[in-house]
Amino acid sequence: MTGLKTNEREGTRAVLRHARVAPNKVREVLDLIRNKPVQEAEDILRFCERDVAFIVGKVLHSAMANAEANDGQSVDELYVASAFADEGTTIKRWRPRARGRATRIRKRTAHITVIVARLPEERLARLMQRRRAEQVAQRARRVAGARKSTGDTRSRAQRRRNEPIETPDDESADTQAADTQLADGSNAALVAAAADEAGIVDTTADAVAAEQADRAETETAEAETETAEAETAAKTENADTEEDGQ
Repeated sequence: MTGLKTNEREGTRAVLRHARVAPNKVREVLDLIRNKPVQEAEDILRFCERDVAFIVGKVLHSAMANAEANDGQSVDELYVASAFADEGTTIKRWRPRARGRATRIRKRTAHITVIVARLPEERLARLMQRRRAEQVAQRARRVAGARKSTGDTRSRAQRRRNEPIETPDDESADTQAADTQLADGSNAALVAAAADEAGIVDTTADAVAAEQADRAETETAEAETETAEAETAAKTENADTEEDGQ
């Protein structure tokens, strides 16, 4: 049983006549996009290495525009229902050869036809489900990259509760050095400012502050004691010098 005739095939079509390319070269490219969604067909033609892919891409865009403007179809729901190339007029030229002879040159042309139609319901449902999954995966990768760049690996619920960030076991040398400086009391103001800006609640901040205050008081008391001892020693030395002088 023969298939449908060219003018009986359903869908919206676009035709390019007398394209200056051989039909067999066009058919090799049309075989790549047949029965593919229009977005996937566009990607295939964009990265195809054959020059005729540019011509086929223009015909495909024309068919998509016809379907959207004339038939009210959505571009996201279209696929390449049919694509074929018929042989057009052959332009004959002559090339001079040896001994006064001439050889015929055949410049072939092609009639390119691309027909787009709406996807079947089952196939359209699978396509939409796959696109949603790709969007969710892409959004997850984007969020993970943003968290990695900012250093905040908490979930949304943890950020809402303002829980502190957990340091992984395999922390780097820079993180260890920063923790050591924090334990020694250096750069405490910078660390506190960064924590406030990031919304991190440090449960040991009060203890560290109290320890630093006690350390400062101890150092101040020691310095006063040393100063008093130095003054006493200076007075004693001056008194001894005066006695020796008398």
